[in-house]
Amino acid sequence: MVIDSITNGIVIDHISSGMSMTLYRYLKLDQLTCSVAIIKNAPSSKNGKKDIIKIDEPIDIDFDVLGYLDPGVSVNTIENGKIVDKFKPQLPKRLVGVIRCKNPRCISQDEQELTHIFKLTDEEHRIYRCIYCESKAK
Repeated sequence: MVIDSITNGIVIDHISSGMSMTLYRYLKLDQLTCSVAIIKNAPSSKNGKKDIIKIDEPIDIDFDVLGYLDPGVSVNTIENGKIVDKFKPQLPKRLVGVIRCKNPRCISQDEQELTHIFKLTDEEHRIYRCIYCESKAK
């Protein structure tokens, strides 16, 4: 299979195999008007298989979403067919509006305008807790 290179845009590389559609949804890439290519199960010397997302237009990426869902990814910015920047997202210290609290007694469930905010409480185990009720993110 041949997937053309892009001239200007973003390449999200080293996505864990099978995670590309989850990232696609969380990053709201379906709302873009440009071409988006999803490559699943591409060969990877490091992990055996990986997914790749190519976006044929420069856009702002929510690095908190990437760092939370798949912290091993790398984001390449492409200009004139060349990589001009490479970035590896880290686990964010806070997640704002990315995930929702599942605790039915949390104030964020009653107050619809309240933004769901989670803080990283255990970096080693990637555990986030709601700042309002301390419930663990699932």
